Amino acid sequence: MAKADHIKDNPESSTTDMLDRLRRSSEFVVMPVLALIVSGLLFSLFLLALGKSPYDFYALVWKGGFGSSFSLQNSLVRAAPLIFTALCVAIPARLGLVIIGGEGALVLGGFAAGAIAIPMIPWAPTAILLPVMALASLLGGALWIGFVGVLRHYRGVNETISSLLLFYIAVSILNFFVEGALRDPSDPNKPSTMPIGKDNMIGNIPGTDVHWGLIVGIVLCILLYLLMNRTTFGFAARITGGNLRAAQAQGLPVGKLMVISCAIAGACAGFAGFFEVAAIHGKANASLIAGYGFTGILVSFLARHNPLVIVPVAILLGGIAASGGLIQRRMDLPDATVLVLQGLMFIVLLVSETFYGRLPFFRSKGGKT
Repeated sequence: MAKADHIKDNPESSTTDMLDRLRRSSEFVVMPVLALIVSGLLFSLFLLALGKSPYDFYALVWKGGFGSSFSLQNSLVRAAPLIFTALCVAIPARLGLVIIGGEGALVLGGFAAGAIAIPMIPWAPTAILLPVMALASLLGGALWIGFVGVLRHYRGVNETISSLLLFYIAVSILNFFVEGALRDPSDPNKPSTMPIGKDNMIGNIPGTDVHWGLIVGIVLCILLYLLMNRTTFGFAARITGGNLRAAQAQGLPVGKLMVISCAIAGACAGFAGFFEVAAIHGKANASLIAGYGFTGILVSFLARHNPLVIVPVAILLGGIAASGGLIQRRMDLPDATVLVLQGLMFIVLLVSETFYGRLPFFRSKGGKT
């Protein structure tokens, strides 16, 4: 009541406080945008050193990623797995964990979906086959990254290193089975599991060439935003990420929070593997190792680990990746050139982290950040 009276008696003070809060919060939007601009300028210097036109490059990025209905839909298809793998980074990040092994959960989730479908294909209808495949991918990814949380809490193993090493183990598991016991003998060219069949594939959103994984990813972003920002679980996770010792002193179940958050993250990445198998490839093979898990790291950091912001950032990065083929044909550059741009973006973004709270413009008049 006293605070309301103070605001009523001092409208100028309340306006100043509002502007200060707006200035401080705008930092989390302005800094990533500036990082993108700086990385774009640095990449332009790289192109000039190669004797290529930066204007032509960015014009082709726009044309190849967003310039037509076909290119936009191609970008959206590529954005779908990026949404899931970015969530694999964003959820543990709320607890201060840096998970970079989402690619491993994607690979294992896709393999689990393809493997469990093999004995079911001859008899199971699509209404049973696809849910079982989805459940297998969710469980596979959840157990894989959940194990990272177990190692972190109970054995003190660094989650960044363990998640990365588990990626290589996941790839080895995939290769071992698709080149051995689960290999489809009818495909001698590329080791794969048996195809699930066109009738069992997930269809596209009506009127588009984009599969339903994009819609599922968007809905999942909304649900996880609500979980991490509107529930006691999310509040406890943020407290743990802000100050681990304070969370332990307050009696919060830190270990449980870590394991559950990592399991949720792994389930998201595993779900990406399911859609890659059930909507794109139709079987599990080495095509699952497409780098979506590592690009998802950049997506999450650009989005400041905010599930709602992940969606537009994933579409942006999906568009950049989709333009690689056009750039290769028109500018005589390898399609991996866009990977150089993404790597530069990530480096500049990490450097920009050191400026948070240090720039005078984003500080309040009282000197608080």
